[in-house]
Amino acid sequence: MSQRISLLACIVFAIVLVGCATSEPANNNAGTTANANKPATTNTPATTTAANTTAEKIGVPECDEFIANYDACISNKVPEVARAQYKTAIEQWRTSWRKLAENPQTKATLAAACKQSAEQARTSMKSYNCTF
Repeated sequence: MSQRISLLACIVFAIVLVGCATSEPANNNAGTTANANKPATTNTPATTTAANTTAEKIGVPECDEFIANYDACISNKVPEVARAQYKTAIEQWRTSWRKLAENPQTKATLAAACKQSAEQARTSMKSYNCTF
């Protein structure tokens, strides 16, 4: 019972995170001063996250595919000033989903949760012309 609640909490967290993450980029795109910060803020986090992305798989194909596609979208289509918050979301998904994948009881439902997150992200990332 508590494992289902934990899975449900992760799904709700992912939905909220995706919903919140899509509201800020529109504001960041309009600012011209954001370009001045671009080189300093993106070199280190992007490099660190890229290294983590390839090394850390969830072990559930639907989750691994979603995270890889989402990361590619963010790396290639999201303006650099907004990437950090999306990269944080990826790391949070990866951490929670990996914990759920370690438990055989919650791993069975994890594929459906990842598919649902992919559908929601597909809708929310249309503004960046991302296709998953």
